[in-house]
Amino acid sequence: MVSQGKLQHDVYQEKVAFELEDLLGRLEQYEKEMEDYHEKLTIWEKNRESERHKLLLEEAELKQQEGVWMEARNIRSGFVDKWNSWRRRGNAEPGVGKMVSYLNREKRLDSIVGCQPVAPAAPKGIYLYGNVGSGKTMLMDMFYSATEGIVKHRRRFHFHEAMLEIHEHMHDIWKNQHTDRSVQSSTFSWITSLPFDVQVKEWLIGEERYKHEVRTKHILPAVADKFLVDRKANKTGASVLCFDEIQAVDVFAIVCLSGIVSRLLSTGTVLVATSNRAPEDLNQDGMQQDIFLAFLSKLEKNCQKILVGSEIDYRRLIPNTTGDQSHYFWPSNSDAHREYEAMWHDITKQAGEKIAPRIISVMFGRSLEVPESCNGIARFNFEYLCGRPVGAADYIAVARNFHTVFISGIPVMSMRIRDKARRFITLIDELYNHHCRLVCLAAASIDDLFQGTDEGALFDLESFQFETETEGGKLRRDVLATGSVGSGPPLGIISLLSGQEEMFAFRRAVSRLIEMQTPLYIDGIHAFHPFFQQHSRQLSICSTSSDLQPSY
Repeated sequence: MVSQGKLQHDVYQEKVAFELEDLLGRLEQYEKEMEDYHEKLTIWEKNRESERHKLLLEEAELKQQEGVWMEARNIRSGFVDKWNSWRRRGNAEPGVGKMVSYLNREKRLDSIVGCQPVAPAAPKGIYLYGNVGSGKTMLMDMFYSATEGIVKHRRRFHFHEAMLEIHEHMHDIWKNQHTDRSVQSSTFSWITSLPFDVQVKEWLIGEERYKHEVRTKHILPAVADKFLVDRKANKTGASVLCFDEIQAVDVFAIVCLSGIVSRLLSTGTVLVATSNRAPEDLNQDGMQQDIFLAFLSKLEKNCQKILVGSEIDYRRLIPNTTGDQSHYFWPSNSDAHREYEAMWHDITKQAGEKIAPRIISVMFGRSLEVPESCNGIARFNFEYLCGRPVGAADYIAVARNFHTVFISGIPVMSMRIRDKARRFITLIDELYNHHCRLVCLAAASIDDLFQGTDEGALFDLESFQFETETEGGKLRRDVLATGSVGSGPPLGIISLLSGQEEMFAFRRAVSRLIEMQTPLYIDGIHAFHPFFQQHSRQLSICSTSSDLQPSY
């Protein structure tokens, strides 16, 4: 790309490119090693489960015989022996018997089946950090594209998308745990046909349920297993996680990053991540320090950190040969409004469908009404998207469903509308991550959009980006401190803020808005947006089906 003039030569980017190329080469061998390991692991797990069933059945047979013997004895012994037997059972702490029998059984299985196969050592991943626009995400995405066909299991997440998917998996696991308590659960169906008394079958079900509870006691490892690899489809082979913009904005993010990323690294996943901060600087507020330090130790052991040290925002240097920001109209006067409407008319006319409202699905069973849409194109006003209690899940749904998004009425951001500004930054993140075309009608130029002074300058939007917000509810800042925001940030919240966070949030949004106006970005929409990728797959399937039709 440098030789073709598409990129400027940058020594920091060149160093990262060499490191990623080296990692890609090691992944080819690692994929083969992991395939071999997973085949051995599958055989070991099947053997262990088979032997565990044998041990359970042996114990069940003994209990069946003991039950028949005890029944005959109880007929003869009468009330006193029954009472003593009941008293002895009552002295045992609930669950202790199951725990002891489970541990004894696992110990016997270790001696029968042998130890679990040892996984091959994973290549060290890469953690990229540096300034906005220095090329971190571009390099990571180039690497991710290059892993296609080399690594079976690979995912690319942005921070918001990852946190929402973690929420969803946690909800599903909790829901399934509640459902699986039923005796009629398919998990225990193999027990019902066994030739044992009801009491023995209930004991078997209790042992099986206890095993399941032990294995799902810690929910984050279970979420991690679902997070990256479709275990039901095919779990052989290596796995790569590309994680864009790792942040530690709140306790939930820290706990989840620690539990899930640590689990993935422990099971051989290779991590390539980007962030504005070095790993040790992620947790500026010192939240859950013990958990964070454990995560940091795991990260440093499994990833090399590389500073992409350029001070240049390369998005500002991308050539714009079609005019000055042709998809960003400002100020919001009659001329700009006329050009904005003309572009909406032209693009929807080319789409060839009627403009109509549409309802799209959002995560967690919610939905969002789109006032105007037309074959992958949608139009909103700023207040509808950013002036209501909506968030990253809604913006991800919009970005996935529409390759072109029109937004009008975008004001200059200031402290007076800080919540709307926070949502707008999150919206820009998701539209950019999904490679959407964005057409804006705004009150100011991109560089001046976040420079409003009404009730004071904006501060630390990035730390507010993932706050849960309900209508009429309090945000974190309202809990930490009360008082007029017009006189500046309250003392109670100043300790949680930093000029660096504020700079990252604003500079990233401005940088991305600028890039989204360039021909290079706009020309890539057909190649990278999910709408066109899905359409291409459907055409490919239709073409394959027609090729398979018999000829006469």
